[in-house]
Amino acid sequence: MSMNRVIHGAFRRDLDRFVSALDDFRDGDAARAAALGRAWANFDAQLVRHHEGEHETAWPHLERAGITRATLDQMDAEHAVMAGALEIAREEMNGLVRDPSRKRADAAKEAMRDLRVATVTHLDHEERELEAFYVTNAEHPEVKAMEGEFRKQSPAVGGQFFAWILDGITPDARAAIPVPGPVLGVLTGLFGRGYRRDVAPVWR
Repeated sequence: MSMNRVIHGAFRRDLDRFVSALDDFRDGDAARAAALGRAWANFDAQLVRHHEGEHETAWPHLERAGITRATLDQMDAEHAVMAGALEIAREEMNGLVRDPSRKRADAAKEAMRDLRVATVTHLDHEERELEAFYVTNAEHPEVKAMEGEFRKQSPAVGGQFFAWILDGITPDARAAIPVPGPVLGVLTGLFGRGYRRDVAPVWR
């Protein structure tokens, strides 16, 4: 399993969580709406960062490694569909925080379902096209260079990212994270506190 597939698993997990939480939402529950708003802000940022990073960082390396431009253009077209669905979901989730009504929750749930379809359709396609390449070419110079660029993120961003990834992770996915345990512990312990304090409890 590649790290890319591990990240995809976290997106699928959260989309399912949001749909379920919105389905169970009680009319007028302002505290729950605010909590879902915090979880949404993290999810929104992670999804945008991931797919912008693919376009700006991953695709150039992958093209030089042999992935066709036509394949990458198709991925970007799917990103555009997903971005449109994300914008609608963002509006509806922000609306729920302002007006924690059952009507708003229903609208947010429908938007989240649409976002889940657009996102999972893309993730599934990307994995069919690229997962085998990532696994069999882990030592390719362009893959290593790509990974090096992604590792340049700040500890604060990395800590939040890994705390989010590890929330409910499966053992197989945990084993696929190419970060030494002590380093991961420091990142999530020191820099992932915001996620563990403000977001993880939303799903408990």
